[in-house]
Amino acid sequence: MPKFFYTAKSFKGEIKSGILEAKDEHQLARTLRQEGYILISTSLEKEIGKGKFKISLPFFGGVSLTEKMMFTRNLRIMIAAGISLPRALETLASQSKSKKFKKALLDVADEITKGRSFSDSLTKYSDIFSELFISMIKVGEEAGTLEEVLKILTNQMEREHELESKVKGAMIYPAVIIFTMIGIGVLMLIMVVPRLAETFEELAIELPPTTKLVIFLGNFLAEKWALAVLIILALLILFRIILKTKRGKRTTDFLTLRIPIISPIIRKTNSAYTVRTLASLITSGVPIVRALEIVSGALGNIYFQEAMADASEKVRKGSKLSDALRSHEGVYPSLVIQMIEVGEETGETSTILAKLADFFEEEVTNATKNLTAVIEPILMLLIGGAVGFFAISMIQPIYGMLGAVK
Repeated sequence: MPKFFYTAKSFKGEIKSGILEAKDEHQLARTLRQEGYILISTSLEKEIGKGKFKISLPFFGGVSLTEKMMFTRNLRIMIAAGISLPRALETLASQSKSKKFKKALLDVADEITKGRSFSDSLTKYSDIFSELFISMIKVGEEAGTLEEVLKILTNQMEREHELESKVKGAMIYPAVIIFTMIGIGVLMLIMVVPRLAETFEELAIELPPTTKLVIFLGNFLAEKWALAVLIILALLILFRIILKTKRGKRTTDFLTLRIPIISPIIRKTNSAYTVRTLASLITSGVPIVRALEIVSGALGNIYFQEAMADASEKVRKGSKLSDALRSHEGVYPSLVIQMIEVGEETGETSTILAKLADFFEEEVTNATKNLTAVIEPILMLLIGGAVGFFAISMIQPIYGMLGAVK
């Protein structure tokens, strides 16, 4: 059965929101009426963003992040200037460089002209607009604060883009070194090893296992390079397929949380994204349970997803968020739980979460700055080990021959 995100009001005037399974909206309304609530609004719940890792943690998919940031910022400015929403969307569509994004914006503008709400029109393009984006737009429409919500979204996207750039920038240096090392190794295997192999064959030298392995790889790459390329592509595709499975995703996320150098960055990045997104949703007026569900679906690491989903369920049953997260201290730093507890006691949860996000983003900046200094000696050891293995494998037979001559 489909899942519905609903907002309902009790006979005493209490507002309630959440997710329920129902055959249709009528059955949902009957179920809520039996619990003493009247259905106010509802929309289909879609699983958006689950099962995908995003170290970049973006709002959208399939369109460049820069273009989406400009769209959100310019839409806020145009609405503030009094331009109607359909006209604003049509204008921004004409400026878009992405055909996919342009088509989506024009269709959304047309749907709004026909009477649909902005948020409902966006749900048709869940591959472009995230659940987080749509939910915040929905709250902005209902509360009449769309301009303010767009401002919050713009700020959120800018901070995410900055965080993404820092993490990617830290990975460029080791990636270049590793690919260069692999490239040089392949050239050596193709151009040098076969000639040495011919020399060893002419001299009838008994070769050690490591030398035979290097010669086999060299001959295979030189003679059947097309097959080698196909094997590599097949392995990459297989790896991507495994990553999309629940077990593969869980294994990968488990390993990234255990690798000494990578683990701190993964934890701080996910923590920063969690508290920043939660702060934005709470500030926009999204109910806390719904906000936790949205954050759970948007996170990349499955262990952080499960922690948020579990916290959402506990909060729904009446627990405080800090108490709900206390059983997940192995995933979230204790600082996050302590600061949320302070926010709950002072009633300034969204403000404290925003400041906490600033702190973790600064921590990620410092970690990425130090990453190059930490990885460089490790890369040197790897390169030295690879060069040493190759040199010993190819020189060892020569030394063996010289020893036999003596």
